[in-house]
Amino acid sequence: AMTLKALRVNAGLDQKAAADRIGVTPETLSNWERGKSFPNVPQISKIEEVYDTTYADINFLPQMSD
Repeated sequence: AMTLKALRVNAGLDQKAAADRIGVTPETLSNWERGKSFPNVPQISKIEEVYDTTYADINFLPQMSD
């Protein structure tokens, strides 16, 4: 599984571009990437679509080094 940040970087998107495609603010995306909050089910569907991944392959908890 990959973190949201790693998935976004692999997709070649900065936070603003990724947030725009998912339909949230960059602040919301940043909070998700830092594990401060978590996406809801419709948002997870968008994440799967934008990052071309599946829920099973997403690690919603950031690495401690981040």
